Amino acid sequence: MQTIDLRGVSCPTNFVKAKLALELVDEGETVEFLLDDGEPVKNVPRSLKGEGHKLLGLKEAEGHYVLTIEKVGE
Repeated sequence: MQTIDLRGVSCPTNFVKAKLALELVDEGETVEFLLDDGEPVKNVPRSLKGEGHKLLGLKEAEGHYVLTIEKVGE
Protein backbone atom coordinates (compact mmCIF):
# COMPACT_ATOMS: atom_id res chain seq x y z
CA MET A 1 0.00 0.00 0.00
CA GLN A 2 1.28 3.45 -0.93
CA THR A 3 1.43 6.18 1.73
CA ILE A 4 1.29 9.86 0.73
CA ASP A 5 2.38 12.39 3.37
CA LEU A 6 0.28 15.55 3.02
CA ARG A 7 1.10 16.94 6.46
CA GLY A 8 1.94 20.62 6.26
CA VAL A 9 0.17 21.00 2.90
CA SER A 10 -2.67 23.53 2.97
CA CYS A 11 -6.14 23.29 1.42
CA PRO A 12 -6.93 22.97 -1.45
CA THR A 13 -3.40 21.93 -2.48
CA ASN A 14 -3.59 18.76 -0.37
CA PHE A 15 -6.75 17.63 -2.22
CA VAL A 16 -5.11 18.32 -5.60
CA LYS A 17 -2.03 16.29 -4.57
CA ALA A 18 -4.25 13.46 -3.28
CA LYS A 19 -6.22 13.41 -6.52
CA LEU A 20 -3.02 13.33 -8.60
CA ALA A 21 -1.63 10.49 -6.46
CA LEU A 22 -4.80 8.45 -7.05
CA GLU A 23 -4.43 8.93 -10.80
CA LEU A 24 -1.14 7.02 -10.60
CA VAL A 25 -2.59 3.87 -9.02
CA ASP A 26 -4.82 1.19 -10.49
CA GLU A 27 -8.53 0.88 -9.78
CA GLY A 28 -9.14 -1.13 -6.62
CA GLU A 29 -5.77 -0.20 -5.08
CA THR A 30 -5.65 1.29 -1.60
CA VAL A 31 -3.72 4.44 -0.70
CA GLU A 32 -3.06 5.99 2.71
CA PHE A 33 -2.88 9.76 3.10
CA LEU A 34 -1.36 11.44 6.16
CA LEU A 35 -3.33 14.60 6.95
CA ASP A 36 -3.19 17.41 9.47
CA ASP A 37 -6.05 18.11 11.87
CA GLY A 38 -8.53 20.88 11.02
CA GLU A 39 -9.53 21.74 7.46
CA PRO A 40 -7.44 19.01 5.77
CA VAL A 41 -9.02 16.15 7.73
CA LYS A 42 -12.50 17.57 7.04
CA ASN A 43 -12.12 18.55 3.39
CA VAL A 44 -9.87 15.92 1.79
CA PRO A 45 -11.98 12.85 2.74
CA ARG A 46 -15.20 14.62 1.71
CA SER A 47 -13.73 15.76 -1.60
CA LEU A 48 -12.26 12.35 -2.48
CA LYS A 49 -15.56 10.67 -1.61
CA GLY A 50 -17.28 13.25 -3.82
CA GLU A 51 -14.95 12.15 -6.65
CA GLY A 52 -16.40 8.64 -6.23
CA HIS A 53 -13.56 6.99 -4.31
CA LYS A 54 -14.28 4.63 -1.41
CA LEU A 55 -13.44 5.85 2.09
CA LEU A 56 -12.07 2.82 3.98
CA GLY A 57 -10.93 4.49 7.17
CA LEU A 58 -9.90 7.63 8.99
CA LYS A 59 -7.97 7.31 12.23
CA GLU A 60 -5.97 9.57 14.47
CA ALA A 61 -2.28 8.71 14.86
CA GLU A 62 0.32 10.70 16.82
CA GLY A 63 -0.89 14.23 16.08
CA HIS A 64 -2.14 13.64 12.55
CA TYR A 65 -4.72 11.53 10.74
CA VAL A 66 -4.42 8.52 8.45
CA LEU A 67 -7.01 8.45 5.66
CA THR A 68 -7.36 5.17 3.76
CA ILE A 69 -8.95 5.38 0.31
CA GLU A 70 -9.71 2.73 -2.31
CA LYS A 71 -9.49 4.04 -5.86
CA VAL A 72 -12.68 3.61 -7.84
CA GLY A 73 -12.48 3.82 -11.63
CA GLU A 74 -13.33 6.97 -13.51
